[in-house]
Amino acid sequence: MTVIVFLTLVCCKPSNTIILLLQKKIREMVFEPTSIVIANIRIDEPVTVLTDLLVSGVCFYAYFKLRAISEKIKLHYYLKLYFLTMGIATLLGGVIGHGFLYFFNEITNTSLPVSPWKLPGWYVSMFSIAMLERAVIERSKILVPKRVGWFFSRLNIVELLTFMIITGFSLNFFFVEVHSAYGLLIVTSSFSFLIYTKTRHSGSKRFLLAVGLSAISALVFMNQWGFDKWFNHFDISHTIMALGAWFFYRGARYMVLHPIESEPVEDSLI
Repeated sequence: MTVIVFLTLVCCKPSNTIILLLQKKIREMVFEPTSIVIANIRIDEPVTVLTDLLVSGVCFYAYFKLRAISEKIKLHYYLKLYFLTMGIATLLGGVIGHGFLYFFNEITNTSLPVSPWKLPGWYVSMFSIAMLERAVIERSKILVPKRVGWFFSRLNIVELLTFMIITGFSLNFFFVEVHSAYGLLIVTSSFSFLIYTKTRHSGSKRFLLAVGLSAISALVFMNQWGFDKWFNHFDISHTIMALGAWFFYRGARYMVLHPIESEPVEDSLI
């Protein structure tokens, strides 16, 4: 149905009124609630749950692969924490925030416009982004003045706590998005770009690619671009996030195995 509407917009040159009506129809289709029932258990937004679990699976895979590396450095520690907590965050988001949110709201008799049961996933994801920030800050310390590394390490804690408090009081996902945008587009991308321009290290190149994919994912989510109610903006965004998580893993692995001071090693980008 969505494809038919799209072809109508492209081929028939309809009036502005018809365009607005068609756009409204697309939005209704994309945002129409979806549910399935398996063994008398209702699962809401099943595709969104699956795509959340896809991101979670990539992150847990990355965590266990990095855990198998014997390096004992702060960079390694922060990167493992990032993947572990992001895996937990997307697992919570899929299961509690989407699939069974109705159940948790019922058992606590929650009737707020935004359920507080979304907070666990939001909080863990914010902590996860903060760990990614700390990883790139730690990695850049040999390339920047000591006071710069010190400042951003402290700012990392302040901004995390600030956005957690604001999000907790407002129950507004917007502040989670702002925190992620700051952590990825400003801190992670800036320090990764700095490291790459100074060293041409492949790990940072992969991180920049991952940040780019994360930005596309955010763009899809914010503009609510979806194909259908069974594959909406959540699902597209999560799929791109999973690809971004893979490149973060490839970059993280390369960083741990090949420190900045070591000679670059030829390696496949993916």
